[in-house]
Amino acid sequence: MPTVASLLVSALADHGVSTVWGVVGDALNPVTDSIRREDRIEWIGVRHEEAGAFAAGAQSQVTDRIGVCAGTVGPGSVHLLNGLYDAKKSHTPVLAICGQVPRAEIGSDYFQEVDNDRLFSDVAVFAQTVMTPEQLPSLLELAVNTAYARRGVAVLTIPGDVGGAEVPGDAADLRFVEQYPPGTPAPSLVQRAADALNGRKVTMLAGIGAREARDELLAAAEELAAPVVLSLKAKEGLERDNPYQVGQSGLIGNPAAQYALEHCDTLLMVGTDFPYPEWLPSGKTVIQIDADGAHIGRRTHVDLGLVGDAAATLAALQPLLAGPTDRAHLESSRERYTSWAGRQEALADPDHDRKATGRLRRLFDNPDHAIRPEQLADALDRHAADDAVFTTDTGMPTVWLSRFVTFRGTRRLLGSYNLGSMANALPQALGVSATDRTRQVVACAGDGGLTMLLGELITAVAHRLPVTVVVFDNSRLGMVKLEQEQGGLPEHGTELANPDLAAVARACGLHALRVEKPGDVDDAVVEALAHDGPSLLDVVVNADEISLPPRTSVSQAWGFAVAKMDETLTSRGGS
Repeated sequence: MPTVASLLVSALADHGVSTVWGVVGDALNPVTDSIRREDRIEWIGVRHEEAGAFAAGAQSQVTDRIGVCAGTVGPGSVHLLNGLYDAKKSHTPVLAICGQVPRAEIGSDYFQEVDNDRLFSDVAVFAQTVMTPEQLPSLLELAVNTAYARRGVAVLTIPGDVGGAEVPGDAADLRFVEQYPPGTPAPSLVQRAADALNGRKVTMLAGIGAREARDELLAAAEELAAPVVLSLKAKEGLERDNPYQVGQSGLIGNPAAQYALEHCDTLLMVGTDFPYPEWLPSGKTVIQIDADGAHIGRRTHVDLGLVGDAAATLAALQPLLAGPTDRAHLESSRERYTSWAGRQEALADPDHDRKATGRLRRLFDNPDHAIRPEQLADALDRHAADDAVFTTDTGMPTVWLSRFVTFRGTRRLLGSYNLGSMANALPQALGVSATDRTRQVVACAGDGGLTMLLGELITAVAHRLPVTVVVFDNSRLGMVKLEQEQGGLPEHGTELANPDLAAVARACGLHALRVEKPGDVDDAVVEALAHDGPSLLDVVVNADEISLPPRTSVSQAWGFAVAKMDETLTSRGGS
């Protein structure tokens, strides 16, 4: 007769789950022992449960199947929260298996007791405690099915005296749902959308929800002569071979994308829940296509909302599009994008600061001729595989990747782009690598993010996960520094006293390199990517690199100048 733990594990294995991430502990012992005896599932012991939740969420995002993590009683479950919030904000299904004190002690303020159902009530679409063995089949089905149906986190709590208990023999076999088929809006709504698009200057804003609608989106862009602004997460499916795309908007964006948004008549949003309304234009006719009706109109006023699958909706819309009589809006937006991209590319040249065009800027922001982060990101783009998976830490690594790494081939991109957590890049890379150890996985880490969960370097070695960790090491919390300076404040509290991170990585068992000169970057990137096993590349980059958003107010520019002057005076002993 199966136990609660063995039935749980075998049902997950039957569903195709291949890894469970967590830290072992007493209440979880029946579960981890069942995993030990189940050849189809690998237990990956992380050094912090938060990393396990990040890894499970990353696996879910690249496979579109449920990811699984675990935390034992009290603190072990609490530690899962940040990674689970990232899964929630990324709309990806994850199951968290949590331990609990024995049933008789629940409610007595027992050692390490935490009310998990209450603790996870905000992050989870489903959170229940298995109080009897008979409940396990139905509660597990509900947990997994709800996580799929609502694209979120399910939490199943198992008290210490329940996991090893036998499940009655008449318990029904477990069955998990498959994905729901996509829908299409009513034909009358599709016709209204076509009427609002035809004969107008149109800009499209495409998100991750349009990734599987690539052909349909490109066809619509051609018919409408519409520039396409991509959200960061949409780069992986919609950037390659796209003659309409003009890059990103928002803090990481560029002036061409902002021009395209501000100079259109009609904005067509497809599969995006773009979270920064201040970057969206006003006074436009707005049409939004999204599979989740709750996303319609929550970032900006929407004149017409179409609830449906992006590919099916665009396919229904295309025959009704008449197209504009001129392509000036598209051509002007693309010219601006090409010009901006060329100026950015010049910064990736290791000799940029020695050339006439770079000398003046070097005096202002790079007097020591340090490695510019643009050069490192460009080298990654040129040398990484066409099917590489990139993860990025929140902050400046995301900026440099968004501007310099192109998503040709079948490259994928993950990050904490909705939650905005630090320390996500390494554990997400581990999750992807465990899914397919033959695929190149590159974690673009900040020094602040990496050192927050530094122990997961040991996880990479212990479980033979061949990730390449590339550290943009500027001894700063770089994005916070930039925010302070744009507000007219000199940087404060952002400096990091880093060790030699390559030396730390070697002590953990990784192949590691440290680069401090621009001329050494390319060879080091090639070596790190080619290593058969986990590797780390610690690149000391310019701490004062300027990365202004596409739309900078006079007050922001003035504040930046004042802050830089104050920093310079302070560094020289001024007051």
